[in-house]
Amino acid sequence: MTTPANPPAQANPAARTVASTQSEMTELILPNDTNTLGNLLGGRLMHFIDLTGAMAAYRHSRTWVVTAAMDHIDFIRPVHLGDLLMLRSSVNRVFNCSMEVGVKAWAENTQTGIVTHVASAYLVFVAIDKEGHPVKLPQLIPETPAEIRRFEGALRRRESREAERRSRKEAKHATAAIDIPTPTQS
Repeated sequence: MTTPANPPAQANPAARTVASTQSEMTELILPNDTNTLGNLLGGRLMHFIDLTGAMAAYRHSRTWVVTAAMDHIDFIRPVHLGDLLMLRSSVNRVFNCSMEVGVKAWAENTQTGIVTHVASAYLVFVAIDKEGHPVKLPQLIPETPAEIRRFEGALRRRESREAERRSRKEAKHATAAIDIPTPTQS
């Protein structure tokens, strides 16, 4: 019998630690995962990152979560056919109904045992109920210096996302005011 990471009595606490959200996933990279060069497809890596991030988000929220954004991703090195892809995630910060999750990925060469950092990403998840309405999240307690650094960085990234969203909205309204005929209107 397995024991849940957070027992049922802890189903809706006021706060959870970063450590309680940490999740890991390992995948063997097979031919179906690769491009014609034998490297892991970028979209497939993004899929693995999304899944691993969702695991941390579920552990924190204990409700359904949806991916709202993949805020930033760095593809650092290729992952090759036959490598083991190892991903680790944890919640960096909780806002009201959304949370930022950080995911880091490494590839292990199964022949040499050499492990290299291959990708890092930040994702935003929103907690929802059965009807798809946003749900307020428990607070997050960062405990270590690294967790505190990521907690503070998440607020800066959120402010940057919001500024970018406002800028896109303003640009959209500015271009909507210009009456340029579409090809079908000529």
